[in-house]
This record gives sequence, structure tokens and C-alpha cells, in this order.
Amino acid sequence: MSTQAVTHPTYGNWRRPRRPGLGPLGLVGTFGVFGGLVVTLLASLISLYAALAVLVPVALFLVPLAIRTQDGRNVYQLMALRVGWWRRKAKGSHLYASGPLSSRPGGRFRPPGLLNKVTATEGRDAYDRPFGVLHHRARNQYTIVLGCDPDGGALVDPGQVDVWVALWGEWLARLAHEPGLRGATLIVETAPDPGTRLAHEVLPRIHPDAPAAARAVMEEVVERYPTASSEMHTYVTLTYGVPPGHKRKPEDVISDLAIRIPGLLSGLVAAGGGTAYPLSAERIAEVVRVAYDPAVAADVLDARARHGRTGLEWDDAGPAAAVETVNSYQHDSGVSRTWLLTLAPRGTVRSSVLRGMLEAAPGTRRKRVALVYRPIDPGTSARIVEADRRSAQFMATSGRGMVRARAASEMLAAEQTAAEEASGAGLVEFSLMLTVTVDSAEELAGAEVTIRNLNAASRVSMRPADRMQAAAFACTLPAGILPWEQTLIPHELQEAL
Repeated sequence: MSTQAVTHPTYGNWRRPRRPGLGPLGLVGTFGVFGGLVVTLLASLISLYAALAVLVPVALFLVPLAIRTQDGRNVYQLMALRVGWWRRKAKGSHLYASGPLSSRPGGRFRPPGLLNKVTATEGRDAYDRPFGVLHHRARNQYTIVLGCDPDGGALVDPGQVDVWVALWGEWLARLAHEPGLRGATLIVETAPDPGTRLAHEVLPRIHPDAPAAARAVMEEVVERYPTASSEMHTYVTLTYGVPPGHKRKPEDVISDLAIRIPGLLSGLVAAGGGTAYPLSAERIAEVVRVAYDPAVAADVLDARARHGRTGLEWDDAGPAAAVETVNSYQHDSGVSRTWLLTLAPRGTVRSSVLRGMLEAAPGTRRKRVALVYRPIDPGTSARIVEADRRSAQFMATSGRGMVRARAASEMLAAEQTAAEEASGAGLVEFSLMLTVTVDSAEELAGAEVTIRNLNAASRVSMRPADRMQAAAFACTLPAGILPWEQTLIPHELQEAL
């Protein structure tokens, strides 16, 4: 008999989008350099002082564009973030109070911030299942939320895992062909199990005439088992937009989404999503309500187990009070902090690279990991891939030493990306956000140490979303908030900076 080595497939080849322009200046800075040189040369025909009067302001304008952080932000973007925080704090926008005793119209507990203008409706898909639709009126966008129960990777052959990863990539590539799709988010939420479901499953089934010892054992199991277990929920949000100038009734949009849901669910099931189903408007409101007030999680599960529903509406899914600080977000019974991805794992990774990050973290009340995807249409994908390929070839032939070796490695990656895109693979921009909720602000220090260890194990680099904790918290909820759609500066102009 002969033994064969078991091969474990690896993944990777993701690359940060290359910014157009000279070095770190970007496209705007490059135009500024050439425009400033031309004006300076013309001013030098008049006098040397005129040339200096033009050159000094241009240099002062370009230097902040060239100084960048690890995640690519320049000085102007950092200043804009601080100025925006000072303005919100001066206007009191970092404070939120709702309910009958607040000054909010209606006296209800609407979600704050980016979710305040969102409304919820409901439709029926082809199998007559209810699904909730969140309407973002400010941008005329519609979001549906799909839930699934993934099978997990325990006791699964590596070949099956590889098939699941390939089908998940195919599902993401298919999103680029979804008409009107603006973005998608995969959210994995973990929390300690309150034991409510176990109690409702076990205790009613104990026979009245059961021996006292057996009854005591079952009651002890119900009491102690939840302390060592956790619950995990997976949600996929899809946000669709209506093109400007096209007027469509909400009923027509909901009917269109109802036709697409069965096909999207079948793709999730094939990619290892287990049982997949659309979330109703009530279930979406429950998830958001528990995220803002983790103390009511057991009550929500108890009401659903007893009556089959909670009757919670979207207008009552928000917190009674919330306070945003520089590095945290306090809301009802929880305090949260959100981190943003700055650098994805370099090189090749295995399918279990994010397993530690996705599992429940000790010492936390709730944790959400959100993978945000921005599909790119096939035409734009081909242009981006070809531009990266030409740029990598130029860097590989013009560098020296270690720089040339790294450029050659990037050229191989660009060639592989171009070949995969030509064979039908999709191009997707992605990022990762992580939100941790604890009981008090004093516990955030311990949670930060835990997250730092998880990041090191997953080989990712993340930074806290300081001065925008409330918005980042809303982006990790299954509500369809897309970060690039909420900026004052258009996404294309930000890429040029």
C-alpha cells in the first residue's frame, strides 16, 4: 500500500486597487503637479518672485496629498473626519433620545443615525414566504435580508470545502449581473446562548411522573449548558438602487425582488449556506432591536418561543438613548466599538483563516463580523484588470533589487487575475468591519485585547473607527447600509484623491 500526501487548497490573490497618478498623490494630485509646473513656468517669465508666489501655494496644497496612513488616507481626509466630528458634537448630533418622553415626532423608538429615514415593508416571494424590504428613501434604495445556517467546516473533507468556496465565488460573480444591485453584506453575529430555546425544548417534555433524579439532571443541563455554548446567526443583505430618472412604485420593486429571492437562496444553499430563507420585516426589527439593547435578547427569544412571533415593528427597533464618543458608541444596555479593515491577509491563506474571528469571543455580549462587497460590472472589471496588468508589467521592468522582485510577484498575480476574469470570474471590491458589544465602557479595554489577538491569528490589520462609531455600528447591522453610498464626496472622486 502507498500513502499519498493530502493537499490542502489555498486561496488569495486579492489586491488593493491601484490608485491612478504619480505615487501617493493620486489623480487630483498629479493634475495639480503638472498644472502647477506649467503655471510656475509661465510666472517665471515675469519674475522669480512671481514664480515663487505660485510654487509655494501649490507645494503646500500637494504635500498633504502625499502624506498617507497605512490604509491610504491623506491629511485632508483625516482633517475632514475631525471637522465632521466637531460639527456633529457642536450640534448635539452625537446624542440621541427617543420614545414618548423625547422631542422626536411620533413618540416611538426609531433607529438613529443612518437608519432614521429607513422604512420597512413586506412582500411575498414565489413560495409565499414573507420577506422584509427596507426602503432607504434618501437614496431610493431597497434592501432585502436573507438568513442562512451554514454547515461549518467541522468533519468536512477539504475537497468539499473547496467546492463550497468555488460556489461562493460563483455566487459573488453572479451579483455583478444583478440589475440595479449596489452592494451586498455578509454578517456573522455571535453571542452567548441565553438558554431560552433549550429551556422551552426540554422542560415542557419532562414527564410529571419522572424520577426525581432524572428531573434534577435535566434541570441542571438546562441551567448549565448555555454557559458553555453560544449562538451564531448569519445574514446576507442585498441593496438595490433605482437609477436616477426612473420612477418606479415600491410595489413594482417588491414584486421584482420576490422573483429574484428563490434563485439567490439556491445559490447560498449550494455554497454551503445550509438552510437559507428570507427574513420578514418583524425578524429584521428583532435583530436590530437586540443589537441596540442586548439585555432583551432572552425576552425576544422567549416571546418567539411562546407565541411564535413578537409583533415588533421597525419603528420600535431603535434604542431609547444613545451617545457617540470618539472611540465608542453607548446604546441602552450595551457599549460598542467597531474596527475597520486596513490590510487583508497577504499571500495565500487557507479556508479557515477567519474561523477564530467568526467564533464567539469570551468576555463580550455580542460580536458581529461584516464582509462588505461591491460588485463591479463585467465591462468595468475588464478595464480595471487590464490597467493593473499594464501597471504591474511596468513596475516589474523598471525596478531594481528587492523592489523588482516584489513587482514581479505582483505581475504574476495580475496575470492570474486577468486570466480568471477572462474565463468568467467576477471582480468584487470587499472590506471587513467588526463590532464588539460589552456591558460597560470599562470592559472595552479587555475586548480590544481579544480583538487584537483575533486579528493576529487571522492575519488581518484593523483600526478603530474613531469619530464615526455610530455610522460604523449601523453598517454592521443587517439593514443594507453601504459605506460608499453615505459619503458627501462621490466614491469616484474619493478614488481620485
